[in-house]
Amino acid sequence: MSRFFLTTPLYYVNARPHLGHAYSTIVADTVVRFRQQLGENASFLTGTDEHGQKIQRAAEAAGITPQQFADANAARFREEWDRLGLRYSYFIRTSEARHAAAVAAVFRRMQANGHIYKGEYSGAYCVHDELYVEGQPGDVCPTCGRPTEKLTEENYYFRLSAFQQPLLKLYEEQPEFIRPESRRNEVLAFVQAGLRDLSISRTSIRWGIPVPGDEKHVFYVWLDALCGYLTGIGYGSELPADRQRFQDLWPAWHLVGKEIVRFHAVYWPAFLMAAGLPLPRGIIAHGWLLFEEEKMSKSRGNVVRAEPIRRVLGSDALRYFLLREISFGQDGSFSYDSLVSRYNSDLANDWGNLASRTLNMIHRYFGGKIPYPAAGVAWLHGDLEIMRLAEQARDELRQAFDQHHFARGLESVWQLIAGLNRYLVDQEPWALAEKNDSGSRSRLATVLHIAAEGLRFIAVLLASVLPGSANRLWTQLGLEGDAAQRIDGLTWGKIPVDQAIAPIEPLFPRLEKAVAIEQLRRLETESEAAASSGQAAAGQSAAAASAPPADATAPTPAAVMDKAATAVPPAAASAPTANAPAAAAAGTQAAAGASGSAARIAIDDFAKVDMRVGEVKTAERIPGATKLLKLTVDIGTETRQIVAGIAEAYTPFDLVGKKVVIVANLEPRKLRGVESNGMIVAASDPATGKPTLVSVPAETPNGARLR
Repeated sequence: MSRFFLTTPLYYVNARPHLGHAYSTIVADTVVRFRQQLGENASFLTGTDEHGQKIQRAAEAAGITPQQFADANAARFREEWDRLGLRYSYFIRTSEARHAAAVAAVFRRMQANGHIYKGEYSGAYCVHDELYVEGQPGDVCPTCGRPTEKLTEENYYFRLSAFQQPLLKLYEEQPEFIRPESRRNEVLAFVQAGLRDLSISRTSIRWGIPVPGDEKHVFYVWLDALCGYLTGIGYGSELPADRQRFQDLWPAWHLVGKEIVRFHAVYWPAFLMAAGLPLPRGIIAHGWLLFEEEKMSKSRGNVVRAEPIRRVLGSDALRYFLLREISFGQDGSFSYDSLVSRYNSDLANDWGNLASRTLNMIHRYFGGKIPYPAAGVAWLHGDLEIMRLAEQARDELRQAFDQHHFARGLESVWQLIAGLNRYLVDQEPWALAEKNDSGSRSRLATVLHIAAEGLRFIAVLLASVLPGSANRLWTQLGLEGDAAQRIDGLTWGKIPVDQAIAPIEPLFPRLEKAVAIEQLRRLETESEAAASSGQAAAGQSAAAASAPPADATAPTPAAVMDKAATAVPPAAASAPTANAPAAAAAGTQAAAGASGSAARIAIDDFAKVDMRVGEVKTAERIPGATKLLKLTVDIGTETRQIVAGIAEAYTPFDLVGKKVVIVANLEPRKLRGVESNGMIVAASDPATGKPTLVSVPAETPNGARLR
């Protein structure tokens, strides 16, 4: 099985994640899901860039340490991606000890190869972009437009000038190393104009990784951050498993925004050449997400967050809008008006209405079972046109997604959706149902069979972009597994006939635009106010700096206990009743309900519950059990085997390396013949009943107790 490894940028933790960050990560998640549907072993890395002068100054302004400031905002990024259902495999923070060791190792290799020397820099520096700038101090930065500052200090220099010709040779021999071509041309012009040696250390700040052997220097934040792509998959580790992972995954494809192409397409390959390490497979650059025709940024005050959109329209609607509305590689405009309009027109009216009326007619006319097409049927022109559109959508989506033309690929699927809607209007199955003759009944069966098969096709094709909605449709069709089936094996005529469909629920209920926009704006305002309040509190108390974000909706351990959502005292941990959800029987106690109406307990009872942080080391399905996973969890002092009923919400691939909370002092019990020595703490979605794991910051040590 071939491997595909992708990275997002490591996001700078000077502020909370906004929609621009979400766009990059959603694209990465979509690409990896798509590659998995092609049968590849695909994964992606994301993380946070946490050093530099900007972080140091922001922390000082908040009255906390840089580490506390970074901890709080790094947790916000991870929580945001988890809420959006983004299935990253690796998350790296540049303040981790393992990362510092790897950066030092890369530096030593560069130094040993003669590409490092010591000198002095005096000139213009942009604090916002952590970038040395041509010109005089006070001149504006060409990247962000802010005034530069004067900087004079001793530095270590990297001989970037020595790599001008090797880089030009790279671009010539691998013309697709930088995509799209417009970005390649920009980089080519920059390198052809001549490269100057690059300062890679600072002495004027302390918040960074010390240069080995000369600790008054800390590494330039860009050398530091770029090495995170190596560190996050095991580079520099002495553990055999980490070394093997690095060998298996590297080199990577890098997905970046257009403003950081130079760092990734010039500095990064030069660093790797100097260190004698393999180069990336390539750089894939996307454009900016514009709001009121300007790039989103905190300083401009035009930031839009993903969380309010997720709460009002759902994660899938956001994913669809960003990938359909924006031509990848170019700048794209965002507005709440266009977001809700696209939701109503494409998702509610087109796809949602097609699914709803097809399934409702199958339920009404064929007792809720997929009908057989007429025996010995001679396909009509309209039938054949749907089959042609389905195969065309499959082929065009694959070709478009291979080239990251997501909008074009989705347009081909919507041509199939539009074709099926026209087909139902033309064939009038409701009129056929009113006739009593056998010919009309046979034709009705054929029409609804074709419509159901079309829905199956659509679910598979949209599984990488709208995974939640595609899986809901898959379930409603009564199909086994999930919608993320192999695209290269997707052929017409495979839907099981006489298959009972599941209860029908609308995929995308239509929204009243004015009401939805008002909700989005209100939640955005509340989110910003809560975040500002949280930052103020952090400045008063260092402990508050590492607390969950003020606008978090995912349950914290304390909130879970307040609602009796998961963990229960050992005395109450009896066998589930017949009415208890399956999650409880699998070692994950379901929520007591949105009202939090469970009986109150005394503080002494709560004190009996030993909840500890653990890291999932392995995860696998239990044969014959659709909801159970067998996990091994490192809780610091030991590794526990735990059976958890979370397979409907998480795959084994999602869980390895994830930090979780477990109840450690429950009596062991057997589930499906497998011993479970503890219980994973999770909340239950009131609408779907599916579990959501309680998350903790990645840096929390295994074995830490929740109090």
